[in-house]
Amino acid sequence: MSDIQTMPFAKALNAGMRAAMTADDHVLLMGEDIGPLGGVFRVTEGLHAEFGAQRVLDTPLAESGIVGTAIGLTMAGFRPVVEIQFEGFVFPAFDQITAQLAKLTNRHEGAASFPVVIRIPYGGHIGAVEHHQESPETYFAHTPGLRVVSPSTPNDAYWMIQDAIASPDPVIFLEPKAKYWMKGEVDLAERALPLHASRVVRRGTDVTLVGHGAMVTTLLQAAALAESEGTSCEVVDLRSLSPIDYAPIIESVRRTGRMVYAQEAPGNVSVGSEVAATVMERAFFALEAPVLRVSGFDVPFPPAKLEGQFLPDADRILEAVDRALAY
Repeated sequence: MSDIQTMPFAKALNAGMRAAMTADDHVLLMGEDIGPLGGVFRVTEGLHAEFGAQRVLDTPLAESGIVGTAIGLTMAGFRPVVEIQFEGFVFPAFDQITAQLAKLTNRHEGAASFPVVIRIPYGGHIGAVEHHQESPETYFAHTPGLRVVSPSTPNDAYWMIQDAIASPDPVIFLEPKAKYWMKGEVDLAERALPLHASRVVRRGTDVTLVGHGAMVTTLLQAAALAESEGTSCEVVDLRSLSPIDYAPIIESVRRTGRMVYAQEAPGNVSVGSEVAATVMERAFFALEAPVLRVSGFDVPFPPAKLEGQFLPDADRILEAVDRALAY
């Protein structure tokens, strides 16, 4: 039986973590200012008061130490959920994540698991400076041993954080911070999809639009504008960046014959590059045009006043749609 409530994305994450902590007292939260303050974006608000300082831990400003401690806690049977304040702050912990955490299960030949979830707010649209609006997902998706996911709706946020915490493997949980305040329906009783499943969020017949995180909303805006001009766009939400569920994408491309991938991250050696290459390998004879990509530019993230020039918008996506249709 459904139990549907409307809540913001951040509150859905909060509710998901509360549900996981209630179900398993080995789940604990760690991060800078996540305790009484509730984190920079208030995603953990109220959890310190509810579960206490032993399970919602304020940590020093030392990302390498936070992740290293989380790894040790998994060896003692805990399931730590680490919050990185902003995506640009994750790099002091990059060695711990990519050279240690990602490889430990393999080093143990599968005899031990290391269920650490690393929550990373990422992406633009908040008018901030560098290290606060970047999209570093490719680094983690490129690293074997890590699962990498990014919800785009409150309902996905609620269920995917619980599934990530339940996973036996390390999970990089990318939260599009531009969507923290977006409200949506959350079904508290029934899970919609598995953690690593892609999803068609809008049906169409002419062009397949694919993206992840906050870009899914932009793709839906582009699809609505295209429809007003007589073009039918299908929109696929990737949801999981590693592993990638290609089946819905390939099925869509075989029907539409055209595809555009959009992302906030720079385009060079990116998730969009990988998806484009794989689609052209698996659905080459169905394509009526090359797979096109729309992305951030291959430069460091600009000052806040220029973010609108850097981040893809509906107009840039529609320009790519027009190019695909012109073939």
